[in-house]
Amino acid sequence: MKIVLSDCAIEALKDAPPHVRRAFQKQLRLLAANLQYPSLHAKKYDEGGDLWQARVNKSWRFFFTITHDFYRIEDVTPHPK
Repeated sequence: MKIVLSDCAIEALKDAPPHVRRAFQKQLRLLAANLQYPSLHAKKYDEGGDLWQARVNKSWRFFFTITHDFYRIEDVTPHPK
């Protein structure tokens, strides 16, 4: 699968701390290899919008859609506590 980042995700990553950016890159490699990889905790977030959520780390999440052979990363955000 190929991965594409939205403008929103790119902007969010610019503002994210360096350790979050490194963890995000690692999680993207895992996502490209296997959506079911355990550390991703990937799950359907919004059935209507076909939006998925996965972990960057314990405190951050990323949201994505799946279209054909692409994962489109829509946003990267701190996880609300």
